[in-house]
Amino acid sequence: MSADPTSAGGGADADLAGAASDPASAGLPAAVDIFDTTLRDGAQFEGISLSVDDKLRVAEQLDWLGVAWIEGGYPQANPKDAEFFERAPRELRLTSAELVAFGSTRRPAGRVDDDPTLRAVLEAGTSTVCIVGKSWDFHVREALRTTEAEGVAMVAESVAHLRSDGRRVFFDAEHFFDGYAANPEFALAVLEAAATAGAECVVLCDTNGGSLPHQVQAVTTEVVRHFAGDVAVGIHTQNDSGCAVANSVAAVVGGATHVQGTINGYGERTGNANLMSVIPDLTLKLGVATLPEGRMERLTVVSRHVAELVNIPPNPADPYVGTSAFAHKGGLHTSALGRAGGATYEHIDPALVGNSTRVLVSDLGGRAGMAMKAQELGVELDDRAAATLTEQLKVLESQGWVFEAADASLELLMRRAGGWEPDFFEVEAYRVSSYHREGRIAIDGGLETATEATVKIWVGEERLAAVGEGNGPVNALDRALRNALNGRYPALERIHLTDFKVRVLDGGAATGAVVRVLVDSTDGERAWTTVGVDTNVIEASWQALVDSIVYGLSHSER
Repeated sequence: MSADPTSAGGGADADLAGAASDPASAGLPAAVDIFDTTLRDGAQFEGISLSVDDKLRVAEQLDWLGVAWIEGGYPQANPKDAEFFERAPRELRLTSAELVAFGSTRRPAGRVDDDPTLRAVLEAGTSTVCIVGKSWDFHVREALRTTEAEGVAMVAESVAHLRSDGRRVFFDAEHFFDGYAANPEFALAVLEAAATAGAECVVLCDTNGGSLPHQVQAVTTEVVRHFAGDVAVGIHTQNDSGCAVANSVAAVVGGATHVQGTINGYGERTGNANLMSVIPDLTLKLGVATLPEGRMERLTVVSRHVAELVNIPPNPADPYVGTSAFAHKGGLHTSALGRAGGATYEHIDPALVGNSTRVLVSDLGGRAGMAMKAQELGVELDDRAAATLTEQLKVLESQGWVFEAADASLELLMRRAGGWEPDFFEVEAYRVSSYHREGRIAIDGGLETATEATVKIWVGEERLAAVGEGNGPVNALDRALRNALNGRYPALERIHLTDFKVRVLDGGAATGAVVRVLVDSTDGERAWTTVGVDTNVIEASWQALVDSIVYGLSHSER
């Protein structure tokens, strides 16, 4: 099918210029319903395996964010989803969202009253259900092995059956954009069957993720015009062409009032439309309401909380909510930020989505950026100290140090540049040795290896020495240092290493390469990262470990 992309959303881009203040003047809907499918489609993302408890906690976050609908899963798919729907009424106290069960139409040549999928959807007990059906004639013939007439009947009878049981029904038209391009009459007939049978929203699905924004906008506009308000039109996009967010926005410009997506864009293959971008794009850029008032600033917190629950590190480069979304590194950028604020290089105020401006100090930055970073970290740094530290940093980065991800080490450098010196302890020497234990077998079948560290330090005028054993050099050094301090700093009991990363910087040097070590730590209230660099991995680790403890102790005092 051929379509004129300028026919959608009122025509030219100029019509959208004032949309943020008056979406109706640009032909946009005043509001859209956000339908989250993280617990169903998002759970198909490689590396995600949610327990029932995980699903309940994610659902709480989605409700707190304020989405309209939470698709809880496919009750017949597995025991976990069935258990989720059984526990949800007792354990979830939803205040903004409605829970939705997902299923599919009846089988070809089957009966709705004994179809196991429809029965499972009804037994889930949700007031709203969403079922998927084929809208591409090719799939009806080749995948279902049935006729087009039967494909339409499957949709109509399934929706009618669910409606007769008092359920609200959404219909997902699978492969709609491919089906519409191949046979628009059949694709529309499927939607009409769902709408006539009582579906309150027909959702156009870009199941293969291959459509482009101008195509989605044009087709959505034609579907909206076809139904003339008799049924709501929704959009569900996959990200296989990298356009899922843009396609969702284009569909709304075309008249869609229901948008499906997932937190952080989780989903099968390359993922679904990322609601963390779709929501602010629609509301902050186009003025289309998406969440209850006051919820937009929860986006960043929810994004990161859900990332923790699914055990996948958040992408720092994610628009709006990523840690790098409003991070500035170049000297020209940071200098302009210092003079004119975020408006110079930030497309929105980060606080609108719960994020914040960050200044990254590096060999690309200058004195202005260093001064801004010091202010961000709460460190007093005069112009001379900032200039000196800027030059020092350039030398350190040429040796392999980086401080973008190690704010704690950077803060200690800044404080020292301002004249502060920690007096918790002074290191005299340390030693680490590893040995095989006689008769002890490791899990890999070899001899068990033990590591022992000796640390000598000064606390004031007192010289202290201690030994520590551990399952590796870092663990042994940590224990030895704690043994040497021997309760002198109670705050040390709360400081713990949570992660340890090693990167080889010049692989061509083989075993003589420079390595960079990053250590993540926490005291239960805050988390921080420190860095060490050396050709000796133990020395690099020791540098990062000592910085971590000094940083933790200094903040416990303050």
